[in-house]
Amino acid sequence: MSEKVTIALDAMGGDLAPRMVISGANIARERFPHVHYLIFGRESEITPLLDKMPKLKAVSEIVHTDDIVRSDEKPSIALRSGRNSSMRLAINAVREGEACGVVSAGNTGALMAMAKFVLKTLPGVSRPAIASFFPTMRGETVMLDLGANVSCDADNLIDFAVMGNAFSRSVVGILQPTYGLLNVGSEDMKGHESLHEAAAVLRSAALPGKFVGFIEGDDIAMGSVDVVVTDGFTGNVALKTAEGTAKLINEYIRRTFRSSILAGLGYLLARPAMRKLRKRVDPRRYNGAMFLGLNGITVKSHGGTDSLGFANAIGVAVDMEKHGIIEKIQSDFATLDRTPGKARAATG
Repeated sequence: MSEKVTIALDAMGGDLAPRMVISGANIARERFPHVHYLIFGRESEITPLLDKMPKLKAVSEIVHTDDIVRSDEKPSIALRSGRNSSMRLAINAVREGEACGVVSAGNTGALMAMAKFVLKTLPGVSRPAIASFFPTMRGETVMLDLGANVSCDADNLIDFAVMGNAFSRSVVGILQPTYGLLNVGSEDMKGHESLHEAAAVLRSAALPGKFVGFIEGDDIAMGSVDVVVTDGFTGNVALKTAEGTAKLINEYIRRTFRSSILAGLGYLLARPAMRKLRKRVDPRRYNGAMFLGLNGITVKSHGGTDSLGFANAIGVAVDMEKHGIIEKIQSDFATLDRTPGKARAATG
């Protein structure tokens, strides 16, 4: 892929900004030499960092602004008062066609509110969703929504299924993805009415792949499906539970190997295998949550990530542009019939 791609970066978002953002872009530059960057933020802080990275500086342009969105700022306030913030200007660049996507490690609620206001949702999409990857026993699973929509009806869940299916095909490269609705049981009678209504439509929707029906919480880590569909409340709880469990297991392993001299010797023997394990579950590999359903690519990096994690978030945005995720979602929604038993969707 040699065609020029421009990504807008909110340089002031994140715990370690702007250093983490600029260093992350420099790492991403090696993987994506065709990408150019519009970097929004305080020029006095960004320029000294770029001066140390001449190759990145050659493909970057700084757009100065003193305003930033605080990590604890309410989305409604950020939307009203942050018109000249680094986050808002970066989103504006996508709307104006100056960049094909925006990446920010800033305030999640503010980023969603601003992106939805500026970019609008795609035709047929009532609410955008936050999607991300989960490491599983089979590889990687896409899950959505992860917190954008606490309460969802059947139409929202159908939207999420269509968008997750399109993302899995376009970016992950699974041509015939399996997808299911997260429920309290796999039996047809389990769960609330919105799940049943959504399932009735998805069972007859001619989306590529296979709708498997209802799945349970343990199916996420098992990798039973390629796309997990749920409301934002449940998805966010599942995400935070998985993150907490990973930290717990890591701490148990650390304490175990430090419990005795023999355990320490065992660690020395197991160290190569432990390196592989850490790399496999490294959260930086999965950094970069996608806001699906917007008329423009928006990627949210974890606020506490480092430069490698931010580089991976940039990679998510580049891959979404490369594989035409927005066009794929539009194509699927254009022919989706939401009538139970009669639903049809494009397979392109």
